[in-house]
Amino acid sequence: MIDESYQPQRIEAQAQAYWEREQSFRAVEDSARSKFYCLSMFPYPSGRLHMGHVRNYTIGDVIARYQRMLGCNVLQPMGWDAFGMPAENAAIKNKVAPAQWTYENIGYMRRQLQSLGLAIDWSRELATCRPEYYRWEQWLFTKLFARGVIYKKSGVVNWDPVDQTVLANEQVIDGRGWRSGALVERREIPMYYFRITQYADELLRMLDELPGWPEQVKTMQRNWIGKSRGMEVGFPLADAEGALKVFTTRPDTLMGATYVAVAAEHPLAQAAAADDPALAAFIAECRKGGVAEADIATQEKRGMPTGRHVLHPFTGARLPLWVANYVLMGYGEGAVMAVPAHDERDFEFATRYGLPILPVIRTPAGDTTPAPWQDAYAEYGTLINSGAFDGLDFDGAFERMAAVLAAKGLGGPRTQFRLRDWGISRQRYWGCPIPIIHCPACGDVPVPEDQLPVVLPEDVVPDGSGNPLAKMPAFYATTCPHCGGAARRETDTMDTFVESSWYYARYASPDCADGLVDARAAYWLSVDQYVGGIEHAILHLLYARFFHKLLRDEGVVATDEPFTRLLTQGMVVADTYFRDDGAGHKSWFNPAEVRVERDGKGRIVSAVLAADGAPVTFGGVEKMSKSKNNGIDPQALIDRYGADTARLFMMFAAPPDASLEWSDAGVEGASRFLKRLWAYAHTHAATLAAAPAPRAPEGEARAVRREIHEALRQARHDYDRQQYNTVVSAGMKMLNALARLGDEPEAAAVRAEGVSILLRVLAPIVPHLTHALWQALGWGEAIIDAPMPEPDEAALVRAAITLAVQVNGKLRAQIEVAADADEATIRAAALAQDNVQRFMEGRPLRKLIVVPGKLVNVVV
Repeated sequence: MIDESYQPQRIEAQAQAYWEREQSFRAVEDSARSKFYCLSMFPYPSGRLHMGHVRNYTIGDVIARYQRMLGCNVLQPMGWDAFGMPAENAAIKNKVAPAQWTYENIGYMRRQLQSLGLAIDWSRELATCRPEYYRWEQWLFTKLFARGVIYKKSGVVNWDPVDQTVLANEQVIDGRGWRSGALVERREIPMYYFRITQYADELLRMLDELPGWPEQVKTMQRNWIGKSRGMEVGFPLADAEGALKVFTTRPDTLMGATYVAVAAEHPLAQAAAADDPALAAFIAECRKGGVAEADIATQEKRGMPTGRHVLHPFTGARLPLWVANYVLMGYGEGAVMAVPAHDERDFEFATRYGLPILPVIRTPAGDTTPAPWQDAYAEYGTLINSGAFDGLDFDGAFERMAAVLAAKGLGGPRTQFRLRDWGISRQRYWGCPIPIIHCPACGDVPVPEDQLPVVLPEDVVPDGSGNPLAKMPAFYATTCPHCGGAARRETDTMDTFVESSWYYARYASPDCADGLVDARAAYWLSVDQYVGGIEHAILHLLYARFFHKLLRDEGVVATDEPFTRLLTQGMVVADTYFRDDGAGHKSWFNPAEVRVERDGKGRIVSAVLAADGAPVTFGGVEKMSKSKNNGIDPQALIDRYGADTARLFMMFAAPPDASLEWSDAGVEGASRFLKRLWAYAHTHAATLAAAPAPRAPEGEARAVRREIHEALRQARHDYDRQQYNTVVSAGMKMLNALARLGDEPEAAAVRAEGVSILLRVLAPIVPHLTHALWQALGWGEAIIDAPMPEPDEAALVRAAITLAVQVNGKLRAQIEVAADADEATIRAAALAQDNVQRFMEGRPLRKLIVVPGKLVNVVV
């Protein structure tokens, strides 16, 4: 029995209840079946889903459901990236424990995700803030610490003085903390580091073994790892023993070095500042900035001379030693040989301070380098003004200079990576405790395995003044596992990127109590399809690849890479509207609050705020965000239209990897299509018997059946290439074709077959409606257990085909001929067309070309 009207809330609740009752999506290992592990990046439990979440998880769900209908044993789990500063900030604001805020948000967001009808195995749900999860992170930490893969050292970091924590370079925006907005400082503190550089070569090399990854992502990772072959060069100190080491990728410019510059933290800078108050003050000022390369590159280049000199390794010339704010201690040797004629930063610095600029490369811009800077100055060319090296190209200069430096004991070739070791210490409370005990006698001692996990107390309400763990003797006071003496537990917690770097593996056996994973991981790993935003292309994805190799080397997993195929979905964007108060402050209005008039081409003619009828300014189309107030509440959409409408619109509006522009009209259109499909099934319910379609129906029935199977063939192709917008288009074509069927005897069988195909094609995208109709029509208990249909090759055979007829390359007519017509028949039909004869103008036929299945070209 099919109700007359489409009632999404009712049928969606019924479908979800069925799946829950039958445990339809519970994944069980089965060695006799091909597995498919589909994973979307897990969310931070912020409290509410946004449209980016909805799109991400709908894409992953479509993939998972499609693979199930292909016969795969599918695992699609879900969890929560639950540690981090947002929970701590919210706790400070609301005066509650971060744990309470986090668990309440998890409960609400879980219900929201479930309302989308996702085919998730909720029995595998995990939260990274649970001790049973982070216990194994701590276990791995102790193993890696023992192997030296994790080590401790003092490092210069971005310090947020408000949040009282270290920030990654990517968390520094225009010199300010990404959450607090405070001016970032440089600070040197002891930290724990993962030796990711030990894996740099493998991380780079194995990108070539990931054909299922977007090239854009692989390029971003290659650039981030930044392998470069260059030269280590020693500049002897002029008035002391030793040499200043620098690394350069342009040793061919060495003869053009006119000064050297070091970072503010460099030992030579510190030594020079000891008896120079002005230099000490400048160094202190340099420490106020962050250490992000992007910020360093764009800031004003400033420096001070130390009064000390080094010697040029080839000429022995005295070169002044400067402290410069554009040199970072964490990169290379914390020093640069400055060649102003061929490096833009050095050029800007030398121009500002009147330092010599000596061209030593003949570039496309000539033999001189006048201001302003030209990019051509940095290009490769023939050496000039370089003494014995004149006339050499880069390779020749590299080889010759390497030999001379080696003979002098002042350097040689070296391969270097831009990638730095990963500092994971964070001076915050809501994170995974670092399992180290500091003993005055024994030093840094890993917590023994039988004492893990080091449990984070969950009843703490932070006040914003640093890490509360450092003020809690109940947490940090302990005894040394080695000597039994009084000791102090580490109060830093781990960067939350650590938790998200291995969660995919834990899903394979989330209830394992005696290991990070168990034998089930060998069945499920690696992840067959990973889905997430392009913004995670570098840090998360690189760290996850690194962690997988750590797990492999610990014998935990057997594969080399965590994710076989990667899909990076585009952003969800929407119109923005604002008013300016005249003082530069903008008030942003949600699109739902604005009445808009558009012209025939969809361009905005006027926009007024519905509340007062006064104009607002269109601010362009941008990513949905709180700051621009252009987000659409997914729950309101689901409550009004149903989850299937939201899913259909998301899949139809744009390909998964492209930006999706929000459109109320598009949502309405998706809803109308589903209502139309429901109404069609209701109208023909009595005749939609599961009768086989005739093998060779005639007339319109034959044409409709062919169109349905053509659309099916296209849909299968588009599913495989993950272009779901055209899958929806194929479904719409099927329904349009079915609507042409009349009451002829053959129509009923074609209609039954066609609706059966249409429902299965749409099932991964609109699972609730298709489930309800499949059951109501008596075709089975669950459409998820039905196979994805295959096109019938016999149905695809056309009785007749239409060919375009051109005269001298211009379209003049169309002809319809039998699909198996020979060339003579096609030739005669083309030449018999009146319009063809008219444009031949009585001229003799020179040539007639038949392109099978497409066109005929008459040449006169």
